Amino acid sequence: MKKVSVLGAGLVGKTIAIDLHKKFDVTSYDINEDNLVFLSKKFGIKTNKANLNVDEEIQKAVKDADFAVCAVPGFMGFKTLKQIINAGKNVVDISFFPEDAFKLDKLAKEKDVTAIVDCGVAPGMGNIICGYYNKHMIIEKYECYVGGLPFVREWPFDYKAVFSPIDVIEEYTRPARYIQNGKTVVREALSDTELITFKNIGTLEAFNSDGLRSLIKTMKIPNMTEKTLRYPGTVEYMKVLRACGFFDKEKIKVDGKMISPLDLTAKLLFPKWELKKGEKEFTVMRVICEGKENRNNVKYIYDLFDVYDEKSNTTSMARTTGYTCTAALNMIADGLYDKKGISPPEYIGVSENNFRYILNYLNERGVNYKMKKSF
Repeated sequence: MKKVSVLGAGLVGKTIAIDLHKKFDVTSYDINEDNLVFLSKKFGIKTNKANLNVDEEIQKAVKDADFAVCAVPGFMGFKTLKQIINAGKNVVDISFFPEDAFKLDKLAKEKDVTAIVDCGVAPGMGNIICGYYNKHMIIEKYECYVGGLPFVREWPFDYKAVFSPIDVIEEYTRPARYIQNGKTVVREALSDTELITFKNIGTLEAFNSDGLRSLIKTMKIPNMTEKTLRYPGTVEYMKVLRACGFFDKEKIKVDGKMISPLDLTAKLLFPKWELKKGEKEFTVMRVICEGKENRNNVKYIYDLFDVYDEKSNTTSMARTTGYTCTAALNMIADGLYDKKGISPPEYIGVSENNFRYILNYLNERGVNYKMKKSF
């Protein structure tokens, strides 16, 4: 049985470990003992406490593994992935770090490593869809709208974090890039707000976030945007917090002590944003590929509406992100994908077989993307 080291046992990392445990010999690594105890006691998954901020501990964690998954918070992602590649291990990454993954491409090729990055829901599945249709038609406009939200709206945030709070705040601070008329445009996050109505939820608020990522480099599509979805009103209060400096990383002196406003904000917000046990939430995504196919105008729309799984007590965001990741790792293990170097998810989507493999894998786990075609 092939061995997989899963680095990170948060909400998504745990889901990844549980899914892979069906087929692989999995060992999960994290500094949080509660997460590890949950995996070992309930599922019989091997666990090891590890400080994944330390290079030597990363190397030790993956030394005997055949494959690795990088599911650490974004601020740790780049250096963690670099250590995994240095160890010569094929890897799938969902840390969504801010650095350019292609800076590790040369190293990955030298180490003969397949490293699939950004392999979640969006970025992730959106990229896979884009990669597939970019191969089979001329895309003139690509749009992606995505968000994870609780069913019950609670004042003041109407939001619950399904992954690292600091990574959530990144969506409100990192400058957003999109492509307009073939040129890269950089706008502040939370800009260009629009209201969109979805069948199962109602009206949500969409705003610019830096979710296109690798697509800006790999796709020659003249118009591309990615927007995050939240309940209406979110943009206004997040702009207030940002303008007041609550999201600043540079430390300030408070009563003689140096404190990062961002660290303090994350500490204060996490209890407010933490999902209660059994609390239901959902993931909504819409991907639109519009252009020409056989010289005809055509539009493909993929809609996802996924909800918390009561049977397994698994969050929707963990399912939609985690199962895309585990599908990709299974593809590597089964020899279906072996491109060396850094592979963003759109590279996977180029192949018809791999595209259908991912969709079927997700469908088997109840994550269903519904496609509608119009002319």
